[in-house]
Amino acid sequence: MTGDDFDGLSTEHLRALYRKLVLLRRFEDRVYHLFLQGELAGTLHQYQGQEAVAVGVCDNLETTDWITSTHRPHGHALAKGVSSRAAMAELYGKQTGCCRAKGGSMHFGDPEVGMLPAIAIVGGGNTVVTGLGLAFKLRRSSQVAVCFFGDGATNEGAFHEGLNFAAVQQLPIVFVCENNLYGASTAYHQVSPVKDVAERAAAYRVPAQVVDGMDVLAVRRATAQAVAAAREGKGPTLLECKTYRFTGHSRSDARGYRSKAEEAEWLAKDPIPGLGKKLVAAGRCSEADLAALDEQVVAELDDAVEFSRQSPDPTPAQAYEDVLI
Repeated sequence: MTGDDFDGLSTEHLRALYRKLVLLRRFEDRVYHLFLQGELAGTLHQYQGQEAVAVGVCDNLETTDWITSTHRPHGHALAKGVSSRAAMAELYGKQTGCCRAKGGSMHFGDPEVGMLPAIAIVGGGNTVVTGLGLAFKLRRSSQVAVCFFGDGATNEGAFHEGLNFAAVQQLPIVFVCENNLYGASTAYHQVSPVKDVAERAAAYRVPAQVVDGMDVLAVRRATAQAVAAAREGKGPTLLECKTYRFTGHSRSDARGYRSKAEEAEWLAKDPIPGLGKKLVAAGRCSEADLAALDEQVVAELDDAVEFSRQSPDPTPAQAYEDVLI
């Protein structure tokens, strides 16, 4: 991409993309410190570094489209439309959380914005999403389902079963592999005979594409094509977004399996300053504009934290609400 070539997007739209990237990053950074301070309980799988994937994909979706997520769902939730208040309150275990304190970090979701509560089982969403896609097809709606999953899930049977069923039934699904190079602490190249996850789609005659997962505009462009194909009844697409998590797999991961040189190489590809520099160079905004957007996000998260602290805890009786028994 050169010059002012931004796929015809308006300056307002581009700034909104930048702000969303910052929101995902700042949310995760804030949550990390809240956990360290002992204010939040449980475990934590963070999304720093991968923001361009969630934002680029979800920018193409309507509220009526649905996504499935993973044990690392915060970024997907915020990108799909879950409010920062509802997301933060869920981590605080409050009634006002997006899952009313029943989901916690690994089960974020909200049907109101088209997000199935996240499934923490690796590869768990890859077959569940076929149910969504089949329902959309049978209803003859224009809805699309998107399945987010990591490279580790591609060695699970569910990945192959879901892709095969979606292909046979020509379901309106976009499979999005967030290949951050590691399944927990195991490098993808150590457990796969093929270099790219995208190669595996050929076995099911599903179109696939390798995408720069550190470039929100590249992700958005590829997703736009895949979503359009799905809406037109042309079946599923597999997008492999090459990305990198800047943090460990979870809070207890010291990242000893990765070299400092590798981490530095990927940090240089950070999607947030990457987009910011392009916008400034093209005259779409100034450094002051970007700083103002960052300040807006900080204020939004300050509000979300205070809202969560003041929200009521769930009552024992509410354990029986919103569940099938």
